[in-house]
Amino acid sequence: MHDLIDRYLACWNETDSTARRDLIARTWADDASYIDPLVDAQGHDAIDAAIAATQGQFPGHVFALAGRVDAHHDVATAKQLFDDVTADEASGSADQNLLHLY
Repeated sequence: MHDLIDRYLACWNETDSTARRDLIARTWADDASYIDPLVDAQGHDAIDAAIAATQGQFPGHVFALAGRVDAHHDVATAKQLFDDVTADEASGSADQNLLHLY
């Protein structure tokens, strides 16, 4: 499960569109969806477009894991940091969002 979360975060941090598409294909099912209050992305093309739009809106921001991952029965919950610093520099003051992977 940790490998999946690492790849998920890598998708959001990858700015090269070709490399990001490869990561999305290796991370997300063909019929996967990404939903948040502003986005309802269905499938790889829409997920890629949502990530690219987020990167365009927040250049330089980095997604990183914030703490431990709780996983059982093929479901994981984790907090992710979203900040304009590198993952190694991310601090507790960064925005934190709850991440659920099914």
